[in-house]
Amino acid sequence: MRLKGKVALVTGSSQGIGQAIAIRLAAEGAKVVINYRSNPAGAEETLAQVRAAGGECQSVEGYCDNDKGYSIGADLGMVEDVRRLVDESINHYGQLDILVNNAGIEKHAPFWEATEAEFDAVLNVNLKGVFFATQAMVKHLIETQNPGKIINISSVHEELPFPNFAAYCASKGGLKMLTRNLAVELAPYGITVNNVAPGAIETPINSKLLNDPEKLAALLKNIPLGRLGQPQDVSGLVAFLASEDANYITGSTFFVDGGLTWNYQEQ
Repeated sequence: MRLKGKVALVTGSSQGIGQAIAIRLAAEGAKVVINYRSNPAGAEETLAQVRAAGGECQSVEGYCDNDKGYSIGADLGMVEDVRRLVDESINHYGQLDILVNNAGIEKHAPFWEATEAEFDAVLNVNLKGVFFATQAMVKHLIETQNPGKIINISSVHEELPFPNFAAYCASKGGLKMLTRNLAVELAPYGITVNNVAPGAIETPINSKLLNDPEKLAALLKNIPLGRLGQPQDVSGLVAFLASEDANYITGSTFFVDGGLTWNYQEQ
């Protein structure tokens, strides 16, 4: 129970990697705020699993307080929603110690066909949303004079080119430098900032790949460990970075990719 007494907000946690992270942080003792944009049913599923993972509830004057999780709908591409999300999380639990910036989107298009609307959608969620969610969290931490953990879910494509996903790569490359810059700027306040960069993880966003045996086989040849990652492969590392075990780690990216980054060849 490394995170007992802590409160964590996990953006985009109604499915996939975000859902696994929310459940793992709850299992480590944290109270977790779940965020969704268009999948309230998925958020309810996450919430149920978070409460189950939280273990026994605390009894207060005969009332079993099982408030191990809380769900908030918000669009991470809209700054006003981002600020509301952080404020409501703090108001509900009275504190916020861990922010996992997991929400992200991608748009497939050749560079010369990508539209302004597609570019804005990707950058708004993947970079701008992270910027302002982190800013709101940091203001709270500085005001309350508490340390905190910021963990960004980046991608191997903060390093690897990904043809037909130029805006996505730009957003993750920007996130890499934002993480490094904030790690230096926020260190005097006891706030650490790190990136976790997943490779090919078996989640709903990869359903097309999973149903295309030829493309899947080609990808697996690029992965030295010979398999796709699972959301739990990511969530375990996030739990470590959110804990006191990682107090001296900041400004780093940790690749969770089965060796893909250093063995990648575009097909």
